This record gives sequence, structure tokens and C-alpha cells, in this order.
Amino acid sequence: MLIDGTWTASSTLRTQDVINPADGAVVSTIPVASVEDLDRALAAASRGAAVWKATTPWERSAVLRRTARILAERHEDIARVLTTEQGKTLAEARLEVGAAIDQFDWYADEAKRIYGRSVGSAQADLRLLVVREPVGAVAAFTPWNFPALLPARKLAPALAAGCSIILKPAEEAPSAALELARALTDAGLPDGVLGVVLGDPAQISAHLLSSPVIKKLSLTGSVQVGRHLMKAAADNITNVSMELGGHAPVLVFADADPIAAARMCAIGKFRNAGQVCVAPTRFYVHDSIAEAFIAEFIAVAAALRVGPGLDEGSQVGPLTSERRLVAVEELVADAVAHGATVAVGGARIPELPGSFYSPTVLLDVPDDAAIMQTEPFGPVAPISTFSSFGEAIERANSTPYGLAGYLFTNDLTTATRASEELEVGMVGVNSFSVSLAQVPFSGVNLSGIGAENGTEALDSYLHSKTIALGIGPRA
Repeated sequence: MLIDGTWTASSTLRTQDVINPADGAVVSTIPVASVEDLDRALAAASRGAAVWKATTPWERSAVLRRTARILAERHEDIARVLTTEQGKTLAEARLEVGAAIDQFDWYADEAKRIYGRSVGSAQADLRLLVVREPVGAVAAFTPWNFPALLPARKLAPALAAGCSIILKPAEEAPSAALELARALTDAGLPDGVLGVVLGDPAQISAHLLSSPVIKKLSLTGSVQVGRHLMKAAADNITNVSMELGGHAPVLVFADADPIAAARMCAIGKFRNAGQVCVAPTRFYVHDSIAEAFIAEFIAVAAALRVGPGLDEGSQVGPLTSERRLVAVEELVADAVAHGATVAVGGARIPELPGSFYSPTVLLDVPDDAAIMQTEPFGPVAPISTFSSFGEAIERANSTPYGLAGYLFTNDLTTATRASEELEVGMVGVNSFSVSLAQVPFSGVNLSGIGAENGTEALDSYLHSKTIALGIGPRA
């Protein structure tokens, strides 16, 4: 762990294994933080917040820029360890590390653009100023599915704003986050500004959020965890921002090219074995083009090569754990029990030793099947049909989630109306590229509070202070 600028084991010497999901082998061990370790991290973050707040935006920018360059030099090594721990293909890991680098590069610029303002006063002897200041020490929690990008989304804007931060990455795949921290320290980040702790999520979150040192919570996780941590944050009235997952609908309208749309949808669906919070997860296709769309989607899914992420040619890696494998099996079984048909896949891959599940397409899936209401987080694509615009929108908005939504159409009116009527934070029109450093990544309803990426993320680590400055009369 990283505490007060020092790489350290747990004070109790407790450790936990990190497992390669492709073969079940132990790849490393990590320390399990004790209460003593967490208290040291909190004390360091308190000191670090004062130091970093007093550091000029240009100096903060320089550290972030150097971090981006260091990470670029270590790109391949980080991608390989990411694949080994998390399972995704090496090609996907390389793209993820590149996206993490983009975060530091983007916020290196934004650190210099934290603007206040002067406000006109009704009194001749009063000047009104509004300045932006960092909120203070941040506690950040990230999951295992994007172990480089998701920590970077929190580290880069928090540090650009002048906050200190204690990061708790996922114990299933921690090494990429540790490499981000190593790059930051090598880039000259002062001791105490960043801490990275590992171990029991419940113990760590409870202890950090009970401390008055922590002024903000940033979480990427499940709705269940979000509810729990929001309650914990309430005791100290701690500011929160949360990205809590989604269940993204895809609407394929009658004027879309069914073959091109099917290919894009299949590739988007099975990226990272479906373990993506903005993954397309519910496919609604117009009756008139459904047959062509489904045939092409099935062909693409059936041709995908499943295997260990480090193997040359693998296109879909394993699920991250046996627990995820069981959850996906249960969702498929429930869909079949509700009348769905398995068109391709639908089972584990017994000849592979890890947590592999075959890319699966389900047809005629009724809306009351669990997979249409619960984020599947696996390589399963349920496809249904619709006959009217109103029906498509109603069914797309039928879950309590609202992170991303997608649509395929060549008609500007349809694209505009559907984009406006989808109850989500992000819409992709003929595209799945909604997660970029320069635009907000946010959801509505149960999908979260606040935003990551873009200037909106920087805002969440700042508060506005009014200064009313009385001045004397003219000489």
C-alpha cells in the first residue's frame, strides 16, 4: 500500500491472494489494511490536503503531465499485469491504459482553468468575489472491471482540483491502480497527497467515512454498495458522487442498416466479456429488420474467439470470478424459464480452466425476465423486437437505471426525439463512444449522482467561496 509517500505492508502482516481468472492461479498477494494503517492514511491525507491546496495550479498541472508521460513509457507492462489480474484481452487492456493516460493529460490542462468570478455590487464600497477551492481529502472506491481507467477518473480530477485522496481499488485487480500511484509519486507528487489502501472493503469504507478528515466520497460500484455508503456518509454530511451502473437499452430503428448495426452491437456487447457499466445490454430491434439484424448478430457472436486475455487472437476473456459466472448462469436460466430461446452460447466453456462463459444470444426475451431488469454484467445479449417509436421508448425506460442508452437510425428527427426521450445520462447515436475524458460521464435515477470526466468532474472536487471585500472611499 502507499501511505504518506511510503510503500508499506499491513501493520498486521495480513495478506490476500490475487487470482488470475483465466486459470485460477495465484498471481500475487496484497496487504490487508488494519485500522492502524487507515489512521495513518487519514493523518497523511489531512496533511497532504493542506500541502496540495497551497500548491499552484501550474505546479499541479506539471505533476499530472509528467504522470501521463511516465504512464505512456510503462504502457505495455501495465496492460499485461491488468490482463493477468482482470482477464480482459491484451488489446482491450492496452486501450484502457491509454484511456487512463488521457485522464491525466486532460486534467493537466484543466488544473490551470479553475475559474472564479467578480460579481457586480450594489454598494460602491463593496467588492464581491467568488473563488473556487478544493473540498479537501477524498475517499475513492473503484471496482475491478476497469482497474486502470476507473481509478484514473478519480485521481486526475481530484488532484487537479487540489484535493488529497485515499484510493481503495478493487482487491481482485489492484496492480494497475498501484502503478498509477507509482507514476504519480515518480512524477513528484508530495507525500501524503495520495494514499492507496487495500483489504476488506466494508472495514475500509466504514473507517474512512467515519473520519472528519474525509470531505468527499467518490464511488464507482453497485446500487447496493452505493446505498450503504451514502448512509455512512450521511453521519458527517460528507459530499458524495456515485456511478452505480446501468442497463443500457439499444434501439435499432427501421431505417438503420441492420447488418452494420448488428456488427457494432455485437462487438460492443462482448467487450470485456460484457463487464462494462455502459455496455449495451438490452436490444430492441424494429420488426421490419429484426431477422437480418439477429442473423448477423448471431454470426458475429458465434465467431468470437474466447480465451485467456494474454493469448494471441483472444477476443473475449474470462469473467472476473466464479461468482460472476454463477450470476450469469442464473440470469440465462431465468430467461429460458420465462420463454426465451438460446440462439447461441448459453453455457460455460469446460475445456478452459478459468471463469469462461460463451458469448450468448437470447431471443424472444420477455420484459419480466430478470435479465431485462437486472444489469447482467456478462457476455449475454437479450434481443427483443418492437413495432413503434413509442413502444421502443417506453420499454427502454422501463428499468430504474439511467446510465447510457444507444440508438441506430439514419433519420435526424428520430435521432433527436429518441435522444431527448431516453432517460439516461449519455446517449450514443450510431456509436458506442460515450466514455471520453473531455465529456461528462453520468447517470440518472439509480445509476448515480454527479459526474466523472469533463469539467463537471472537476467541479465535484471544488466548492465556491464568496468573498465580500469592503474598501475605503476614494482618496
